[in-house]
Amino acid sequence: METILTEELIELAEKRSAHFPVEGFLWGIGPIHPRFMLVGEAPGEVESLNGIPFTGRAGIELMKFFDFLEVTREEVFITSTFRSRPYQEKEKIDRKTGERFMRKYNRTPTKKEIIAHAPLLDYEIKTIDPPIILTMGNVGLQRLIGNQAKIMQLHGQLYEGPIQKLATPEATTYTWTTEQYRIFPTFHPASIFYNRQLLEMIYEDLALFKTYLS
Repeated sequence: METILTEELIELAEKRSAHFPVEGFLWGIGPIHPRFMLVGEAPGEVESLNGIPFTGRAGIELMKFFDFLEVTREEVFITSTFRSRPYQEKEKIDRKTGERFMRKYNRTPTKKEIIAHAPLLDYEIKTIDPPIILTMGNVGLQRLIGNQAKIMQLHGQLYEGPIQKLATPEATTYTWTTEQYRIFPTFHPASIFYNRQLLEMIYEDLALFKTYLS
């Protein structure tokens, strides 16, 4: 397992996102020649502390998906659209003491945050040139093929074509690659915590995705 990012790209991403309410930093991790690349959304609290993608609650579900696909974590390059944990602070009341305190909660990364870290994903995709990319959730899907893409309409359908990238690492708007990629979208593992009915659809998507792996 290894990361392929350069120190220059990491420094640029951290500089571009320094003023955002985020914490921690994760590299994409996996083999140079993976069975597939997985693009998630952003690390949560657990991942921001241990530096390993998909090791929180969603990660437990993801490992069940991997078992279904008959792949191991070591065979997949796992990365995300945004590499730091985006959070928002909210006041919480301790039920026992009545004490008020501030707590950090996960949130979806903003478009500006995603662009700030876009050079990292661009570099990983260009360098690895994965045979197929599994996007999990709206954020990863829209990062690659545009904001018009909606997971509810496109899940389980293979996309073959160009993807979005920054023209240069310092750019702030996307252009399209000349290369063609295969993108297969499904729901994020965390989505089943809020809508358990999605689980059946995810496994239906994964059953089709598995045919592309062979």
